Amino acid sequence: MNSQVTVPQIDTGLLPVALIQTSNAPAKSTAQGIEVSWARHLDHVRAAQRLRFDVFAGEMGARLNTPIPGHDVDLFDNYCEHVLVRDQATQQVIGTYRVLTPVQAKRVGSTYSDTEFDLTRLRTLRERMVELGRSCVHPDHRHGGVIMALWGALAEFMMRNQLDTMIGCASVPMLHNGIVSGDAAASIWSQLKETHLAPIEYHVRPRLPLPVEQLDCTLAVEPPALIKGYLRLGAKVLGAPAWDPDFNSADLPMLMRIADLPPRYRKHFLGV
Repeated sequence: MNSQVTVPQIDTGLLPVALIQTSNAPAKSTAQGIEVSWARHLDHVRAAQRLRFDVFAGEMGARLNTPIPGHDVDLFDNYCEHVLVRDQATQQVIGTYRVLTPVQAKRVGSTYSDTEFDLTRLRTLRERMVELGRSCVHPDHRHGGVIMALWGALAEFMMRNQLDTMIGCASVPMLHNGIVSGDAAASIWSQLKETHLAPIEYHVRPRLPLPVEQLDCTLAVEPPALIKGYLRLGAKVLGAPAWDPDFNSADLPMLMRIADLPPRYRKHFLGV
């Protein structure tokens, strides 16, 4: 792994004591009037947490157990890197992801995905595996430019730090295209297990399974835009969905490898 760098911090209890390569890189601007950067201070992370609260609690109705009103905060934030997309004109944070590296996952004791799934079969991947989580985009900016900026930053991060695998929980919200998420998620799972299921050696099991056998799995429903984006990038589904009562959503376990990026995306993100 590349050498570590120390960045200015307001609260070393919130950000990792030593952030790995790319976390202190300057913000990069794009033609869409947005810029992408990595959080370097507590106030940067707080801005991401406010956006997450607005989207998850305000828009999706999630029940968040947070110590700071108006912010989505959990114990994993202390150990994660946070990538931010801002509107250049207003400097408002309009998109974010958090990234839990293998070293930090060991420090906190698990990944967030471990709380929803038994990831035993992924043990051989963990040394070079990061977890992506808490992804969200402001409702006024849900266009390709923000998502591409986030994914570009993530791909660069992965390559620079010699990491090759990404995992995460992709949510189907309570009402997806007007359909209650249980039926929508069951139908999406029914489709994707036929077309995008990972090899059996990487299958995982939900700790709180969505009762798909009791739901309508025959609906002609498309996956949420973020899941479709993951699939275009070569992601695979690792197994049946879990039910997340706090977020009132069904979560699909997903895995994406840098080596599986289609050529057009490898060229765009990695320049190769």
